[in-house]
Amino acid sequence: MAAPGKHIGHYMQRNGRLLRYNFEQLWGNRSFGWTPALRQQAAGITTESTESIVIPRKKTWSKEAVLEALALTVSRDPTAHPYQFQDDSYLSPRTSAEFRLFTLSQESGRSAAKYFVNNNPKFFTKDFAEPHIPCLMPETVSLRLEEVTEDALKERIGLRKVAAAVDMYDQLLQAGTAVSIETTHDLLDLICFYCDRDPIEEGGPQEEDAEEGAEGVKRQKPKGRRANDFLKFTWKEKNNAERIFNLLPERNTQCYSALIRGMVKHGAYAKAFSMYTDMLNNRLTADVHTFNALISAAPEVREKYNERWDLITELLTQMNQQKVHPNLLTFNSTLKSLRRCGYMAKTQAPHTLNEMRALGIAPSLATYDHIVAVFFKSASSGPSNIDILEEMITELKGTSFTCQDPNDVLFFSSAMRICLDNKDLELGYKVHSLVEVGENWRLLGDSYRQSIYYGRFFNLLCMMEQIDEVLKWYRRIIPSLYYPNSQGMRDLLQALDTDSRLDLLPTIWKDIKTLGHDNKSELVEELLGLMAREKHSPEVLESFAACALDVKSVIDGRPNHEWSASSLSHVTTLLLWANKSQQAWEMLQLFKAKNRVPSEGLLNNFLSLCHSSGDSQRAMELVQLSAAFCLPATSGLAKQTLAEFELTEEQRAVVSELEAAAEPSD
Repeated sequence: MAAPGKHIGHYMQRNGRLLRYNFEQLWGNRSFGWTPALRQQAAGITTESTESIVIPRKKTWSKEAVLEALALTVSRDPTAHPYQFQDDSYLSPRTSAEFRLFTLSQESGRSAAKYFVNNNPKFFTKDFAEPHIPCLMPETVSLRLEEVTEDALKERIGLRKVAAAVDMYDQLLQAGTAVSIETTHDLLDLICFYCDRDPIEEGGPQEEDAEEGAEGVKRQKPKGRRANDFLKFTWKEKNNAERIFNLLPERNTQCYSALIRGMVKHGAYAKAFSMYTDMLNNRLTADVHTFNALISAAPEVREKYNERWDLITELLTQMNQQKVHPNLLTFNSTLKSLRRCGYMAKTQAPHTLNEMRALGIAPSLATYDHIVAVFFKSASSGPSNIDILEEMITELKGTSFTCQDPNDVLFFSSAMRICLDNKDLELGYKVHSLVEVGENWRLLGDSYRQSIYYGRFFNLLCMMEQIDEVLKWYRRIIPSLYYPNSQGMRDLLQALDTDSRLDLLPTIWKDIKTLGHDNKSELVEELLGLMAREKHSPEVLESFAACALDVKSVIDGRPNHEWSASSLSHVTTLLLWANKSQQAWEMLQLFKAKNRVPSEGLLNNFLSLCHSSGDSQRAMELVQLSAAFCLPATSGLAKQTLAEFELTEEQRAVVSELEAAAEPSD
């Protein structure tokens, strides 16, 4: 028997006729969409491939390929908590308050860990991570070069040591050492960006109050957010940036640009335009970043709307004259400033957008957000304005975005607010479908803005959608994407009431407890009011009574919580309708203990229950309770008790005395 290799070699030396014949036999008569030209081309390739065989090299996969492949096989679980909280299921937040606390704690812990790692790199010299993640490794934050050299200055600039960099620069000048213009540019950029102060380190001590600057503006830190987000300093007169700038023998565009942008960033708008005028007098050309900063500062230096727009137009004209090509941020800054130009905004914003497209610059979400803000300043925007947003969403359908402007995260929440104000459910669905394209959900912003967006979307659903669809979305986005506040749950209760699905109220009460809103008295009272408004089937009344008892146990478990008269009446009524007389009577006694006045209808219902059970003792006690509150219904209750109940002489005497005392005097 011949060796297998010999047969294989003999087979590969044959011409391609047999291969082509087999190919035709296998595929020629099958309708797989192959055209004759494709078959001929495939046969030709087969013939040529018999002459030489090229074995492909081994496929090299990236280290994340397995994880990426696995990620494509799963989708978001709507019943799970948000992905950032799944490291520890025990600590996963279940209420909006816990969500906020967990988010702040997680961010604080991350900042503290980064602060420790960066300040103690000696404890983290080994890297076991695979693949290597550079951003998780400790950064070099300690100074290593102590001699007075330009390299030491560069090191301080790279580590963002503003005070140390300025001190090193002064030492170099005193020693007569010239500093290169590139290093000087980097130093000016550093000083202007941080307003001549050392940046606040993450996890380190934070300053509380900002100092008053050259413009006389003192910015306070808003409450409820991180200090790093809002802590801004104002530009001081004759700070180190201006001093170093004045010491330069030659000043170029980059030096002027650093100071102008720093002045705009830190509130010295008038000085920025003065510096720009000085740059023009020195026959220098500004760059695009300088123009962007000046355009955004234009509304701050002009009072009238037309003067603001004239200044913006002048800056754009100068850009054209100086042959500076605008970028996306140029037009976004123009549109943002137009929002403060009053009546001129609606006429100039479309022209700005058309000019932007004529130059081949694709708008970002911030561009559309500025357009939205121009045309939807009031709640009553009108049908013509809502058409603008609809055309905008139709144009963006199926588009995946990346963040190109810090204001990109504002668009979706603004668009959903307009849908809610105009009660346009169809447009709301279109906006949300755009959010679900690709990774557009990342442009919803942080957890705070994400809650605003989903809160508006859920409010719109509760207001305009059928209850089955509302409940479908309710299960889809809560709590995996959204922790509703008490107003969101009230919107859901109103939606259940509108579609006559009050039988679901006990289930919603369980969610209210889980979400931590059972301490909201208005929400709990509205829930009880809906259940006690009218009678239902015995099965529903039974579930309502169980829910009412659960509400009672929750309220009684809070010593500082006070029962309202309406809540007591609703719980008592539900227990009466479910034939839980003993528990209903205990609730009635709470009226006297809590000094709450029962309603006349509730007392009549109790009297009817006593009559059906023949309980004359409780009927007499009911009359006594009414007399204790001096209710006008006391006389009628006493007469009905005397007429319909078999009372003992002692009971009759007590009821008759209460009737006489309740009779109005002449």
